[in-house]
Amino acid sequence: MQNSLFDDDFEDVDEPAPAPAAAPAPRKHTAARAPKVRPMPPDPALAALASELPPNLRLGTSSWYFPGWSGMVWDGDYEQSVLSKHGLAAYAQHPLLRAVSIDRSFYKPLTAIQFAAYAAQVPEDFRFTVKAPSLVADAMVRGEDGRGMQANPAFLDPALAATEFVQPALDGLGHKLGALVFQLSPLPGTMLARMPEVMERLGTMLRSLPALQPVAPDGVIAVEVRNPEFLTPAFCDVLRGAGATYCMGLHPKLPPIEAQLPLLRALWPGPLVCRWNLNRLHGAYGYEDAKELYEPFDKLVDIDADTRATLARVIAGATGAGQRAYVTISNKAEGSAPRTVLGLAEEIAARINPPDPDRSR
Repeated sequence: MQNSLFDDDFEDVDEPAPAPAAAPAPRKHTAARAPKVRPMPPDPALAALASELPPNLRLGTSSWYFPGWSGMVWDGDYEQSVLSKHGLAAYAQHPLLRAVSIDRSFYKPLTAIQFAAYAAQVPEDFRFTVKAPSLVADAMVRGEDGRGMQANPAFLDPALAATEFVQPALDGLGHKLGALVFQLSPLPGTMLARMPEVMERLGTMLRSLPALQPVAPDGVIAVEVRNPEFLTPAFCDVLRGAGATYCMGLHPKLPPIEAQLPLLRALWPGPLVCRWNLNRLHGAYGYEDAKELYEPFDKLVDIDADTRATLARVIAGATGAGQRAYVTISNKAEGSAPRTVLGLAEEIAARINPPDPDRSR
């Protein structure tokens, strides 16, 4: 079974605009007069596709505030500031988008009140993937340019991980919590030379975290890395010993998806957590190149057919065996995250619901 399985500050400021005296020229909604963001009208084809997907699969995107998604997720043109504050409820009405990754939490810890405000906007079966703050997930204190300035004394600190991340997320999101992801930023060379110490430190933190299941039955703790040196049996032992799992990070700093599957096999059975971050075409430091090329994120530019096919196979295998799957996708994966979600959903549906050859006779 194993080998065949894996052959990846909130505020409400709604102020509707006054009715115009005459027909106006179309203009974008702005934060100064922010209406409710309108979702796209129901699409029977998307609803039918969603009904073919496993109920234990949550597909979604990394954040939701992109104006270029007009016509796919939003019915109308909205500024990013409006979508950031008011777009989540509309996003969550898309039939295929049953999850989202909250990435802003990496830059500054969020409060339980902020998490609760997000949870209040989405349906009961919606789930959140949340990134741990760099306060505990980055080994370095970084400057404005992202360069490491000095060692971070709070890296993997058990108490801070609990009080600044896990507990507020539990208190605010409740049962809508899906995956809490510690995305460990690239380690400096001095730490890479002492990986056993890093592993011990990671295990200590993970084992000390509050239990998720009493509040969030679907919740899972996952660790995503940026150094391939982590992908070892020792890392697997740390995760298993703490009841955590591996977050498959599809990013050029790591080997391709196929090379990460042995770690998932070693942790089987368990939930699947995957974040498809960046197309391998752009290299390890290609975020800005991808952003410049893909904005406004309204179309697919670089389809990665191999990654899609492998990820669809892994998702179908995991969910078919009764495991939960949380898969979120960035615009920088192929150019437009909602369009990648659609393409991936079609591949998954085709894999788990193959056409009946008798019908074509």
